[in-house]
Amino acid sequence: MDNLEVLTQAWIKAKVSETEAIEWRRKTEDRLLSILGIPEMLEGTENAECGDYKIKVVGRMNRKVDAEKLQELALSNGLQDHISALFRFKPEINTTAWKATDTSITDLLLDAITTTPSRPSFSIITKEQ
Repeated sequence: MDNLEVLTQAWIKAKVSETEAIEWRRKTEDRLLSILGIPEMLEGTENAECGDYKIKVVGRMNRKVDAEKLQELALSNGLQDHISALFRFKPEINTTAWKATDTSITDLLLDAITTTPSRPSFSIITKEQ
């Protein structure tokens, strides 16, 4: 029969090991980004090869919308009809529609959006895979 105290201690050790492993992996990823010359503001995919490895780095941007400012900008620029296509309301940006829309519309709404990079994801496999 399992002992609750032993399992609790094992879980705590595992969580500490997991946290340390994540920190170590992220530091390694940061060094890889630096060596590969990949910018922090990467949005899209960058590929590289090293020996028997293929490295794929996917960068994404987090976009936060100021709903009040967005409504004000849309109203003052006569763009209310575009809001439901460009944004999902809570509001969050509909990136596909945003990228497909003429910049004469999207540029007028940019002040309502804060863009920051999210952590890039990594995939490293051997070339045979």
